[in-house]
Amino acid sequence: MTEWETAPAVAETPEIKLFGKWSTDDVQINDISLQNPLQVLVNAIINSGPREDSTRIGRAGTVRRQAVDVSPLRRVNQAIWLLCTGAREAAFRNIKTIAECLADELINAAKGSSNSYAIKKKDELERVAKSNR
Repeated sequence: MTEWETAPAVAETPEIKLFGKWSTDDVQINDISLQNPLQVLVNAIINSGPREDSTRIGRAGTVRRQAVDVSPLRRVNQAIWLLCTGAREAAFRNIKTIAECLADELINAAKGSSNSYAIKKKDELERVAKSNR
């Protein structure tokens, strides 16, 4: 009887190289889309809620503005309103869908990027309140 030699069913996989030069072991991906989506939403709401606002104080026919602190509930409500308004304005007369615009707005707000409508408006509200202290 002759002995049979068995060949391996799967050849050894070669090491995968990035651009044929670098090993992929050293590559780290820091993409916000790989985070927990609920955490991105929470971070966006936290970052886009103004901490300080200004209100109208009127006495004897004269009206002036006074800086006031914002309650936590109002901060959350205003943050959600700013995020929705930013997504709506970005999608208006644009080829991007409202879902894509909302995703972009949430990601930018979670990062604290000034590309976000909500972050821009929050900074503007806080700047006006600071000038009215």
